[in-house]
Amino acid sequence: MTLQQTVTTQFHQRFGSAPSLIVRAPGRVNLIGEHTDYNDGFVLPMTLDRATWIALRPREDGVVHIAALDYDQEGQFDLNHFENQNAGWIEYIKGVAWALKEAGFGLKGWEGVVAGDVPIGAGLSSSAALEMAVARAFSAASSFTFDPPLMAKLGQKTENKWVGVNSGIMDQMISAAGKADHALLIDCRSLETELVQIPAGSLIVVMDTGTRRQLVGSEYNDRRANCEEAARHFGVPALRDLTLEQFAAREAELSDLPRRRARHVIAENERVLRAVDAMKQGDAVTMGHLMVESHISMRDDFEISSPALNAMVEAAQSELACFGARMTGGGFAGCAVALVKAEEAETFASAVMSRYLESIARLGINPQQSPALYVCRATNGAEVVA
Repeated sequence: MTLQQTVTTQFHQRFGSAPSLIVRAPGRVNLIGEHTDYNDGFVLPMTLDRATWIALRPREDGVVHIAALDYDQEGQFDLNHFENQNAGWIEYIKGVAWALKEAGFGLKGWEGVVAGDVPIGAGLSSSAALEMAVARAFSAASSFTFDPPLMAKLGQKTENKWVGVNSGIMDQMISAAGKADHALLIDCRSLETELVQIPAGSLIVVMDTGTRRQLVGSEYNDRRANCEEAARHFGVPALRDLTLEQFAAREAELSDLPRRRARHVIAENERVLRAVDAMKQGDAVTMGHLMVESHISMRDDFEISSPALNAMVEAAQSELACFGARMTGGGFAGCAVALVKAEEAETFASAVMSRYLESIARLGINPQQSPALYVCRATNGAEVVA
């Protein structure tokens, strides 16, 4: 049974009739451009064929009542009274409603069933998929236009102000605005976007290490503070405004951590733009080299990799079918991503899994969840499907 069928069936069982609307929003994998988004830089994410689905029906009493199948829980709240109770998954839904209302949207309540197959905590933006699916649900139920950049900003506001994670705009933007068979270059300052086709003959493989880490209260916020300190030192609004040459001329003035964090971000921005050029030319080899450089930078300068992530990337890069691989997401745990020859993708995935399991056994790493590799294709962003 597909997830669309699951949420439809569960809605009927719980609410006594068929849903009037079904919406979905995808997770994402970032191909290159890590921790550049909150530095006003460039990112190159791709939607996944894994998503959050909501079956729903509008209601007139201003109440949102939702059943979350992945947690086997139900919850509700009133659109006329918002209170953050730190109650887990429902706070993301409540936070989107709060952000929409703060932005002046008139909201109608709804009852619904939500389920997803974006791995939670894997760095594939399950939270952004939920936020954008909820925004799409509210836009459909309340009859207002779903504007991807604006909805992405309000999803980011939900993360920053309601949930308490100082995330950038990338995750929500790609989930809102992605298109099938393409990556999306996002200028995180202007929110201008450009569709970029995946090089012919290649596929993306997402490689989940099975390790998990929560971003709330983690070193993520420390890295952001380091970047802001470096930008202030150089007198620029954000690290996006520096070239590597400008940085090199004065980097010795910075203390060690801000210097290395800034060097990663500035170099990573340049790598993203070079990667776009390579992809436009169908040059998977150059794209792969840039992914490798990105991983080294995240491992050594930004220090957000982990033994498990390094083991997965090394396993991938040892395969001849692999153009390049890197860790992806906020860091410290979760997933890596590889660009591989399409005709060898399944064989690649099997070989990398075997090599990875051998490596982590040798290193004494015990993942919290089962490692998995997914051969992925890009899908459309948030949409009403029925």
